Order: sequence, then C-alpha cells, then structure tokens
Amino acid sequence: MTHSAPPAEGKTPAGDPGPDDDRPGRPGLLMGRPFGVPVFVSPSWFLVAVLVTVMFEGQANDVIARPASYAVAFAYALLLYGSVFVHELSHAVTARVLGLPVRSVTLHILGGETSIGREAPTPGREFLIAFAGPLVNLVLAGLGLFAHAVLTLPDVALLLLEALTFANLLVGVFNLLPGLPLDGGRLVRAAVWKATGRSRSGAIFAGWVGRGVALACLLAGAFLATYETGDGGGFGWLALLWSALVASFIWVGATQAIRAERVRDRIPLLSARRLARRATLVTADVPLAEAIRRAHEEHSGALVIVDHDGMPRGLVSEKAVTATPPHRRPWVTAGDLSRGIEDALTLPADITGDDLVTALRHAPASEYLLVEPDGRVYGVLAVADVDRAFTGI
Repeated sequence: MTHSAPPAEGKTPAGDPGPDDDRPGRPGLLMGRPFGVPVFVSPSWFLVAVLVTVMFEGQANDVIARPASYAVAFAYALLLYGSVFVHELSHAVTARVLGLPVRSVTLHILGGETSIGREAPTPGREFLIAFAGPLVNLVLAGLGLFAHAVLTLPDVALLLLEALTFANLLVGVFNLLPGLPLDGGRLVRAAVWKATGRSRSGAIFAGWVGRGVALACLLAGAFLATYETGDGGGFGWLALLWSALVASFIWVGATQAIRAERVRDRIPLLSARRLARRATLVTADVPLAEAIRRAHEEHSGALVIVDHDGMPRGLVSEKAVTATPPHRRPWVTAGDLSRGIEDALTLPADITGDDLVTALRHAPASEYLLVEPDGRVYGVLAVADVDRAFTGI
C-alpha cells in the first residue's frame, strides 16, 4: 500500500489524468467518491479475490460445510480489501485535511495506492500522511484483539475476526518497513528531510533503503519456500512466487522514486523558449501540402493558423498531419487539422521550470502557442519535445 505524488517519470504531467478523468486509461472501475475522492478497483483485484477465496476456503470449511464455506471465504476477501480501502482512504483524508489535492484511491493486486496531486510541502505533513494508513490498520488489529477477548462469537464470526485481526496487523507492520514506496519509506524520507532540510536527500535515501527491503523480501520468500514445518509441510513455491511479486513491486517503486528525483533536478532547467519549434504562419484555407512546403522552406517544425490580420487562431496538430497520407494533403486545408487556441494554450515564451510544468498540467494538450511579451508569436511548444527533455535519466 502506497501513496504517491505526481512524479515526472520521463513524461510531462500534462498527460496525467485528474480525479474526474473518465478516459479509457483510468486505473479501473469507478466504485464511488467517499469524501469526494474517486475510488477505483483495478481488474487485477478480482483475480486476488478469487485467490484469497480459494486459499481461505480450507479454513472456513473447518467451521462450516460447503458450499457455505466458499461464501465465508469470499466474505473474508471482501473484508480484507475493506481494510486496505480504509488504509488508503486514511491517507486520502489526511492529505485533504492538510490542504493537498487527492486524485484517486485505487485497489489493485498488491493492495492499494492513493494518488495525491502534489508533494507535501513539509516533512511534518509527509510524516502524518504516511503514518495515517498503518496507524489505522494497527488500530483495527487492536480492536480485533479486544473484541476477541471480551466477546463470545459464533465459530464463523470468530474465524473472520481472527483472520482480519492478523491481516490488519500484518498490513500495518509490513507498510512500516523503512523503504519506498511503502509508507515506512515515506516516514524515513520525512525524517531525513527534517534532518537535512532537503526533500531530495530523504527520497534518495529512502529509495535505496527500499531496494534493500525488496531484496530482503525475496530472500525471506526463498527461505520460506525451503522451510518445512513439524508436520512435514511447508510454504513451498507459493511463498517464493508471492515474495518475488512483492519484491519486484517494492524494487520498481523504489527505483522510480530515485529516478523521479533526478527528473525533478531537471525541471528548473526546462525553458519553453529553448524547447520551442519555429512556427510557420498560414491562413486556414491554405492546402496542407502547401503549408508543409512553406514549413520546410522556413525550416520550421510547427504550423500556426492566423487570420488575415496575422492574429493566431489555431494550432495544427502534428499527429493529424502525420496521419494524413501525402496524396490527400493537397485536398485538405491546414485549418481542417487545427485546434482553436484557448487562453490556457497560450504561454509566455519566457516561462520556465515549475511554472512551465504547472501550465502543462493545468491544460493538457499536444501543442502550445508561445508568445512574446508584445503578443508576437515566438513559436510552438510540443509536449513531445518536453518528454524528450527528460529522456536519458
């Protein structure tokens, strides 16, 4: 279980979906919006639900006959992910209380993830958001132990209570392991950030610790796979498979955290003026073939639609131009492939760094018009060029 702020993973934030994003690329099925936070369930969760049901059915069958045992096992799968949901929702609610935007909560094969719109501005807030999830699980485990001690319950209810108490204890302790992308890694990041005054130092340190945690998980799985219990049984290949899956998740998350910091190092170096393409100005009625000829002649990499007074009115999509076969280009006008220039798609040529990234995130598009302070067209900024500025990290 993790929470994430928007990393610049080699791609512009302009492509990141917002909380109300309903495009096909959204993370799963939208299940609701508690506290205004969209909650998605990844299709992979259904596979886990089946696996948990099958694996838990044997214990359920010890207290209730089939086929009711399958219903009890499936109820456990739902309650287990209910605990994961509460864990993630606690991250989300804490973040919102502390003034941070929350995009979504997603339940998936390895638990869940809370997507937060931006980084916590202080190590204290980072600590509180990270600790909220494991704290809820440990509290639930404590309540389970208390209920077990004071309540007399039917066998089925007792089985579910014991299983959920153990699961919440395991989830809470596991998430406190000191490495990114786990919550414990966020706590380490906050502590190093507080000690050094640098968020980057905390993230890099916690990322490397996370890699160590991943290797430890893999070794633990290998040990359990060869360990035999007193009755001659053991955990076998399933322990190795699951530990490898968890280890790969932690390793990838830790590596991405380290990589994201290297990307952030480049953000202050971003300059719209430096990345801009020279633009050829054409009226909307100019055939596409002629507009391309003029662009080649002027050694420009973009087309801007202007009116007869020279005022910019639209941006021609590079993707649409590429998709138009050469034999069709004389019969298609440049205006047919253009998009109107909204205010948010017009940026000052001198915009740089975080201001540039914020502008791209605010109005996702493939091209932006860059203008000088006096209103003259300087060129066009293509998101593809911003993407390439992050490659090789």
